[in-house]
Amino acid sequence: MADEKSPLPAPIPARQTLLDRQALERVLARAAELQGASALPESSDLISESQLLDIGNEVGLNPATINQALAEERTRVNVPEERGLVAQIAGASFATATRTVPGTPRDVLATIDAWMLRDECLQVQRRFADRITWEPQRGLFGKLRRTVNVRGRGYYLMDARQVSATVLPVDATRVVVRLDADIHASRARRVGIGGFLAAMGAAASGILGLGLIVAHVPLFIAAGSAVLPFAGGTLAAYKVARTHRGVLSSVQLALEQILDRLEHGEFETTGGLFGVISSRARLPRR
Repeated sequence: MADEKSPLPAPIPARQTLLDRQALERVLARAAELQGASALPESSDLISESQLLDIGNEVGLNPATINQALAEERTRVNVPEERGLVAQIAGASFATATRTVPGTPRDVLATIDAWMLRDECLQVQRRFADRITWEPQRGLFGKLRRTVNVRGRGYYLMDARQVSATVLPVDATRVVVRLDADIHASRARRVGIGGFLAAMGAAASGILGLGLIVAHVPLFIAAGSAVLPFAGGTLAAYKVARTHRGVLSSVQLALEQILDRLEHGEFETTGGLFGVISSRARLPRR
């Protein structure tokens, strides 16, 4: 009959597709985006932490892991990615390490502070509720500690212009710790020395080449001889700039070792002779 309606097509059964980890992360991220969009005005792209916890609960995520991820996000610092020639040769100018460790924010931050002052030859630069920044000790006592170095420590963090620690709670018994070290000045110094060596090599090449030409040496011989100082200066500049990678590696290792000690409760309670002297020196005068 003309007025009969065609039957609706049967629904297509869902495909039982297996998802790898990357696909799972994308799906969850998109689900969170859609959930947030439905709960908020269209003009807003923000989502509250309580809404995020609700989303995680709906997709079966443990609230403890969400809280840890939130704490890690709060400690995150936007560091521009370095892609220039200097970064490719010398390495990054910023070292960072993050980990979740047992303890409370106050106790963990106090432990890190004591370690930096006693064992890393640093001094407090700024102090906040959940963050402390340090700088190298510049006085005579700091130089004496590093020169004598009774305990054989590397004091690698003294190569940093600034070291900072941010501690935020995950739950009642765990915190997220982020340690950062700014070694831009160290890299700039080494790159500057390398640039000076390269410039000296180029100048020597020019002077040598001009002298050989004035002495009526064949052009190809003069050109070949003039290349040698330039090549030597360039190679020396490259090697000097590359030494920053060793500094970066040492600073990164020092940050990771601090987190290792925090995680396993291996911080020392005494700092030897120099630790006692430095702690006495920091006591307020009466």
